[in-house]
Amino acid sequence: MRFSSTPRGARLARRLCGHRLDTWGIPYGSDVHDDLTLIASELCANAVRHGHVPGRDLHVLLTAAPATGTVRIEVSDTRGERLAHLITTTPEAPQDGDGGRGLLLVEALADRWGCSPRAEGGPGKTVWAECTAPCLA
Repeated sequence: MRFSSTPRGARLARRLCGHRLDTWGIPYGSDVHDDLTLIASELCANAVRHGHVPGRDLHVLLTAAPATGTVRIEVSDTRGERLAHLITTTPEAPQDGDGGRGLLLVEALADRWGCSPRAEGGPGKTVWAECTAPCLA
């Protein structure tokens, strides 16, 4: 799925991911649905905030593997020089701000996550996360 690299695009991506999860049998309001939707939201928000290149879209790929009960969320942007990495808070860093905790949430909720160059060979990177969804198996 392709979305504008804007807050509105990120919001639409989150909603469409939530809808797709529901159609796959991961119902709205379930813990798994809420976790996966939050992960998608954080990855899309990071792509907008840190991976935005004017005129370029972000791409979201949501896949399910019923055999393993795994859902994978991939968000690609065109900013390859800014790779995703976890930043832990330090005593001198403000802890009451609105941002800066997205990947900490992803780390806490996902079974695995990471960052890699875009698979299709274009510029940029793909940040991905995988979660177990028992209702798929």
